[in-house]
Amino acid sequence: MNQEKLVDGSYEGSYEAGPNKAVVKVAIKNNEIVSIQILKHRAWKGKKAESVIPGIIIEKQSTEVDAVSGATNSSRVIMNAVQRAIEKAYQKEGW
Repeated sequence: MNQEKLVDGSYEGSYEAGPNKAVVKVAIKNNEIVSIQILKHRAWKGKKAESVIPGIIIEKQSTEVDAVSGATNSSRVIMNAVQRAIEKAYQKEGW
């Protein structure tokens, strides 16, 4: 992720795959992901990803992180929803 082009603000993103869906709100400040709020998470079994994945994404400043064991699909929809939100921060800059 090229953080130099991120514009400060809050951005929503969503992603759906099969029975799983996530809607997130991502806050960007000083070219960093500072918070991720899960607004909606529909998961068949993967609710445990909610408490883990956002923190790892913030720590690593990347949406390419390891999935939570037993919650792989939920982890992926959360990661993809965050990525879509971040892409809006790029687009606002004209990327």
